[in-house]
Amino acid sequence: MSRELARRIAFTIGALLLFRLGTQIPIAGLNLSDVSPALDLVSRLSIFALGLIPYLTAAILIRLLSMVWRGLSSLERSGEGGRRKIARATLGLTLGIAAFQAYGIASALTSIPGLVKNPDGWFVTTATASMVGGVVVLVWLSEQMTRYGIGNGLALILSAGFIVAVPQNIAGIADLVRSGTISGNLVLGHVVFWIAIVVVIVLVEGARRNIRVQFAAQSVGTRQLPVRDALLPIKLNSAGFVIPVTVAPWIFYLPLAFAGFILGGDHPLVAATYRHLQLGQPAHLILVSIAVFVLAFVYTAYVIDPEYTAKSLTRHEGAIPGVAPGEATADYLDRVVSLTTVVGAVYLTALQLIPEVFELYGIGLPYSMVVNGGAVLVVVCTVLDIKTQVREVSLTNPGGVRR
Repeated sequence: MSRELARRIAFTIGALLLFRLGTQIPIAGLNLSDVSPALDLVSRLSIFALGLIPYLTAAILIRLLSMVWRGLSSLERSGEGGRRKIARATLGLTLGIAAFQAYGIASALTSIPGLVKNPDGWFVTTATASMVGGVVVLVWLSEQMTRYGIGNGLALILSAGFIVAVPQNIAGIADLVRSGTISGNLVLGHVVFWIAIVVVIVLVEGARRNIRVQFAAQSVGTRQLPVRDALLPIKLNSAGFVIPVTVAPWIFYLPLAFAGFILGGDHPLVAATYRHLQLGQPAHLILVSIAVFVLAFVYTAYVIDPEYTAKSLTRHEGAIPGVAPGEATADYLDRVVSLTTVVGAVYLTALQLIPEVFELYGIGLPYSMVVNGGAVLVVVCTVLDIKTQVREVSLTNPGGVRR
């Protein structure tokens, strides 16, 4: 192991330990002496109680805005300066969302008898500031992990939150098996199922549709570069998981919330719609599946813009053999990306439907972290990313030259 790799691994482990330490520091002013540790309220009421959810929400909103506002999209692609402006806008929106959520949580805590020592306005202020500060620290910590550690800091913190809950979930399931509440065969079936899901995720996330690109001969100074061949890789799952799955429920829940605000939450139509859109209901399953499938196409079209890619190839004197430059190249890329995205969209939809199907047929286990396809995808992708970075650092000398 090289010294650089050891330093990065040590930094990552230290940052994760700091994250776990923060989850065990409760908000000042709470009375947790009579709370049972089994309730796991300490981490839920810690200074890191909000986690990275406000930052992820802000990033998703900025990304959605860039999809419909061409000026913001151009700013993102304009270089390092444009990306810094977007990062500052994302952080500002994060602070606003975090303050709103923290104030709501702090206000709700004061209504729980005996939980807050002095349930006054000062507690709400300090608790709000503590949780907002916790979000800022986590965002900064994730950036440092990405820069000086191994892997993506944001994904590592999310994965750590999932993995830490697994031992407790497994112990709880073992107790239920011993008491006869659930069948051992059901647990065994889940184990085999999730092993198969992990294998599928590894295969799909590593799959690429490679398009051959040829660059014309160029003169650089006194050197003459010959004709060069390269590959333009297109992932089967270019849309990722977070944005399609997060935005999908917004499509019907936001209009429903607006209808509830106008008509009232107890209106028969609103109440019936909410009832049919619960997890495990056929209507929820169908609507979420359609929304995730469509959003996978929409976001992939943004991530891999065929017109932008075709112009970039023309600018660098590159072409796809047998395809004319310009509009023909854009059409060809659009066709290839669309066909590839069908596989990725089906894959994302299937992962999203896992807890829905378990709930619908009553074959799930009573612990969400175990039956959450998104959590498994995040953890597996984080491990794959770490593996790739470990290989790159191991094969790179301190001067940045590959061995």
